[in-house]
Amino acid sequence: MRVIVTGGCGYVGSVLVPKLLDAGHTVRVLDIQWFGNYLKPHPRLKVFRYDIRNPELNTRKGICRADALIHLAGIANDPTGELDPKLTWETNALATMHVVTNAYRVGVKHFIYASSGSVYGVSEEPEVTERHLLFPLSEYNKTKMVAERVVRSYRDGMDVSIVRPATVCGWSPRMRLDVAVNAITMMALEKGHIEINGGEQYRPNIHIEDMCDLYLWLLDNNPTFKGLEHLWSAGVYNAGFENLQIKEIAAMVAERLGVGVTALPTVDPRSYRVNSDRLLNAGFKPKKTVANAIDELIARYRAGELTNEERWYNLKAMKKAA
Repeated sequence: MRVIVTGGCGYVGSVLVPKLLDAGHTVRVLDIQWFGNYLKPHPRLKVFRYDIRNPELNTRKGICRADALIHLAGIANDPTGELDPKLTWETNALATMHVVTNAYRVGVKHFIYASSGSVYGVSEEPEVTERHLLFPLSEYNKTKMVAERVVRSYRDGMDVSIVRPATVCGWSPRMRLDVAVNAITMMALEKGHIEINGGEQYRPNIHIEDMCDLYLWLLDNNPTFKGLEHLWSAGVYNAGFENLQIKEIAAMVAERLGVGVTALPTVDPRSYRVNSDRLLNAGFKPKKTVANAIDELIARYRAGELTNEERWYNLKAMKKAA
């Protein structure tokens, strides 16, 4: 299958693209490469330095022509989204409209969009399902919600899958140390102590290997062709298999490294737990856990393969590049 991955040089993309190649797909990556390119050369891989905000280039080159397109590109997480709200809206919302419109025009059969579980905002529900109302709080959350609606408007013309990932954790060649599990683990390794903001907040989590395996699974298990339409809410899928409080994550890391934990006041009200039964009932089986991610990060740090550098923090890297 010919697969395009926007944002394929990012944290998730750098793990996903090798998996796609191993599965026999031909892959074209479109990425502005703000954070570099850690993909290894491969005969079935082409990587383009490409700004998805450019609709003219998008249309003229027909660069989105493929069997499937996995749209990962975007400004990720709340702090980075708040750094330049205009850029966030242009990249996450307007550019997504350009990408999905051109994909439709050139005949892409399956469009998979990486939204965010954070579109749920704050919820007292035991677990939110895909039918739950959205209450986005930040610029990042809002742009993801708007982009979802744009993508869904093309469901009559091509197969559309919208994934709402939980907070991803684990090692990648293009590492991120500004997501909860990774950040807490690195803090413990570097400082010998953990400080958390609040701690009572719930966050759903997903191991990066499972996140990438899900995208591959969707390529092969499109419910439109499997008679599962009645199981899905307009092609939207929650993807988070461990709902944990921040203090629980800290305790898991602290236990492994023998360090203490201090809870500080927080102004972040976001707290929610997602239900991913829809994916589980459809046949997707996650293989890894938060505990696995923590153990793997510790092992790579001790082996000298993981270092604490500014380039692994999106906000720091973007401020430096500005």
